Amino acid sequence: TLKMASDSPESLMTLCTDYCLRNLEGTLCYLLDNETLRLHPDIFLPSEICDKLVNEYVELVKTDSIFEPHESFFTLFSDPRSTRLARIHLREQIVQDQDLEAIRKQDLVELYLTNCEKLTAKSLQTLVSFSHTLISLSLFGCCNIFYEEENPGGCEDDCLVNPTRQVLVKDFTFEGFSRLRFLNLGRLIEGVNVETLLRPLASLAALDLSGIQLNDVGFLTQWKDSLVSLVLYNMDLSEEHIQVIAQLRKLRHLDISRDHLSSYYKFKLTRRVLNLFVENLVNLTSLDISGHTMLENCTIPSMEEKMGQTSIEPAKSSIAPFRGLKRPLQFLGLFETSLCRLMHIPAYKVSGDKNEEQVLNAIEAYTEHRPEITSRAINLLFDIARIERCSQLLRALQLVITALKCHKDDKNIQVTGSAALFYLTNSEYRMEQSVKLRRQVIQVVLNGMESYQEVTVQRNCCLTLCNFSIPEELEFQYRRVNELLLNILNQSRQDESIQRIAVHLCNALVCQVDNDHKEAVGKMGFVMTMLKLIQKKLADKTCDQVMEFSWSALWNITDETPDNCEMFLNYSGMKLFLECLKEFPEKQELHRNMLGLLGNVAEVKELRPQLMTSQFISVFSNLLESKADGIEVSYNACGVLSHIMFDGPEAWGICEPHREEVVKRMWAAIQSWDINSRRNINYRSFEPILRLLPQGISPVSQHWATWALYNLVSVYPDKYCPLLIKEGGIPLLKDMIKMASARQETKEMAR
Repeated sequence: TLKMASDSPESLMTLCTDYCLRNLEGTLCYLLDNETLRLHPDIFLPSEICDKLVNEYVELVKTDSIFEPHESFFTLFSDPRSTRLARIHLREQIVQDQDLEAIRKQDLVELYLTNCEKLTAKSLQTLVSFSHTLISLSLFGCCNIFYEEENPGGCEDDCLVNPTRQVLVKDFTFEGFSRLRFLNLGRLIEGVNVETLLRPLASLAALDLSGIQLNDVGFLTQWKDSLVSLVLYNMDLSEEHIQVIAQLRKLRHLDISRDHLSSYYKFKLTRRVLNLFVENLVNLTSLDISGHTMLENCTIPSMEEKMGQTSIEPAKSSIAPFRGLKRPLQFLGLFETSLCRLMHIPAYKVSGDKNEEQVLNAIEAYTEHRPEITSRAINLLFDIARIERCSQLLRALQLVITALKCHKDDKNIQVTGSAALFYLTNSEYRMEQSVKLRRQVIQVVLNGMESYQEVTVQRNCCLTLCNFSIPEELEFQYRRVNELLLNILNQSRQDESIQRIAVHLCNALVCQVDNDHKEAVGKMGFVMTMLKLIQKKLADKTCDQVMEFSWSALWNITDETPDNCEMFLNYSGMKLFLECLKEFPEKQELHRNMLGLLGNVAEVKELRPQLMTSQFISVFSNLLESKADGIEVSYNACGVLSHIMFDGPEAWGICEPHREEVVKRMWAAIQSWDINSRRNINYRSFEPILRLLPQGISPVSQHWATWALYNLVSVYPDKYCPLLIKEGGIPLLKDMIKMASARQETKEMAR
């Protein structure tokens, strides 16, 4: 079912929402005075659509670098007569006081504000306008929402330095929030009196006080008949806390977990505390005690434990206090505790570090609000994916993608997540992944590359991209991925390994793509970037993979793309060619790549005059005798000269070497090649070769072209026979056989 779910197309609703948000002006809105978005007057949208527009907008701003946020977006929902909002989830820097203010007339039922650090006490006042309808509210991580700016009365010198001071608001309470049942105050700022704040709430069902230090929680008992969920993550507990919790008999979900790395905790968990929970909280279906140190041994002796297969029956529990449970728990959080490694754990879902299932449960449970725990869980998943085989691949991938999207600016998650993605997308898992899923991976990888100049993230992201079929799978983000790679290669201080992978990717991206793609990448500065890399390697007297890949990339990007060929010449490409030839006379692969590129330049009639110098022609002529890389270097040198000869004797503007002498050397070279040579070359089109057939001005060029075609169609008939027919090669060959000027051996080969 997971496979099918990941493969199914997006719903029409999702596609329309996405389209409208990317084209607000052309769909729902018009621009007032060229700057303010306004809804068309005849548009009326129900909450199902408006909620989705707002929540998708937040997601796009957060995860899609190309998407432009609109200053006046939230004002589109200011009038409940045309747009209705009910349930919205806002995150991080995207939302400011004026945005909430804009929607204050809406009857919100659910409002999640997560890590909205730009919200101040002005937004507390706006919350009051939702008080009569709000059922669910989260202010998790909104660390400034209880601060207001105070203007000092008398303007001292200090006034110039700091005109506004942040002052804690002490008098706000949830008075009047008569329907509020679910409240998350996680990571609330110190100094706010939680008891006073909450006292007016009549019947709370769920309360999250993550990361808040409260010495006295006795006030919680006022909701002992209604509270079903309580989260006290990272609160340092005491005996008093435990006694209060034991009185909340309606609890179904209790989370007293902690991050064992964050600070010193005096509290230690005991068998008695767990017994107390089991006896008093009879409705408990979910308990999280992750990160706790057990003061005493709560486990059943191992002899007794070993009996039979693993069981989730409470009676067989390896954790003694849980033998008192009436039924197995739905969820038990044991991450970073020794208990998760026991054999019989009475829960359907356990978070821990024992195996893949437990680790995935941990990532799933903690991603949204606990990145510090999630990054360690993803690190464990990374080890599983690297050393063993992942059995729940799709789930693992989805969870890592979600974590990377959710915590785009968290360095630890970006490092561990990008490393895990590399192993989760490699070839052994390829068959199980849908196009949609693989595209999601590419998106988060590119997000990571954009947000982080950090070496490890960049390297992991580049390596992960190497797991994809290039260019096909990256085509949908073609421009963006090229910009990011060129950006990496243009940095002044460079990590060798990243440079090598990035050049390899650049080369693969411009291989076998349409000419308009190549032209676009050329305009981004691709040619210049590769030449700079070559220049740097030359200065270091190093001919490594980066040098070879850079020339190969230039060979690919100039293929049938005259603009890029011209750029190569304008940026002193020929000077670098000669210097590389001189510095590295034995490097066969390098020579082949360089001459392949010059073959592309020579195909452009307007640029050929720039190759017509004694120095260049002598170099090309001498390379005709090269045995480097089989026939490739000799073949490419002959190709360059064939195009130059095709311009006729009058274009030969040099005294040395003589044209006839070069022609003679070309004939000798072609005759020395084995006609059955396997080739290290890839033609997308025969057009540049075919144009050398119907002419009598240079029989040797005609012969080189015929030899090239004969070799390719006889050694690789399946690939090249259809291409020759498709591009009209047969009639051209037939006509050439009738030409008086063609040499007999050329006609034989053509026949």
